[in-house]
Amino acid sequence: CGAGMDVLAVLALLSLCVSMRVQFACAFSQSLDSDFTFTLPAGRKECFYQTMKKDASLEIEYQVLDGAGLDVDFYLSSPAGNVLVRDHRKSDGVHTVEAEDGDYMFCFDNTFSSVSEKIVFFELILDNMEAEEGPDPEDWKEYVHGTDLLDMKLEDIMETINSVKARLGKSVQIQTLLRAFEARDRNLQESNYERVNLWSCTNLLVMVLVSGVQVYLLRSLFDDKRRSRT
Repeated sequence: CGAGMDVLAVLALLSLCVSMRVQFACAFSQSLDSDFTFTLPAGRKECFYQTMKKDASLEIEYQVLDGAGLDVDFYLSSPAGNVLVRDHRKSDGVHTVEAEDGDYMFCFDNTFSSVSEKIVFFELILDNMEAEEGPDPEDWKEYVHGTDLLDMKLEDIMETINSVKARLGKSVQIQTLLRAFEARDRNLQESNYERVNLWSCTNLLVMVLVSGVQVYLLRSLFDDKRRSRT
């Protein structure tokens, strides 16, 4: 009978978690990290905005994946309009700032190039950002009674699941960065391959022309001019 009551308690708790999934998302908060890849045309500048709160930190990591020179100008401005970070024609960079309330602006500038467009990848990592206003994740405790019948408490379950979720989020972040590195290396190798083929064909053409000129000169040196006079 006691085992049956334990099973019924577990089923009741699971059904409660499912019913509260929409409102409380089972005590999960959405990840604040984000990444984006975009094409920056030649002679253009693209700016992005991120709303921050006081005592939070903003980390920006960017890489130029494709384009001549693999470089771009970058700068980060505070809500007051002060330039906090400025990079000149760099292929990658990582910057972290302690934030204040307001909208931060960061821009990628390709105006120095009039021909080549760039493919840029960047990732935002936001720390100490408070979750948006909404139901308290701990409100589920008000609906649960008789938890002493369970061998494992819901707090332990949620702590374990949150730990797994945090590790999965970190794994996704690392995999995203590795994909960005792989895309950049692949584009660089393809560019080098085309450059090597171009110069190889050019050298081959020059060698053929030089060989033809040498053959012509040798034949002209051994030509019997007396026979041509007779």
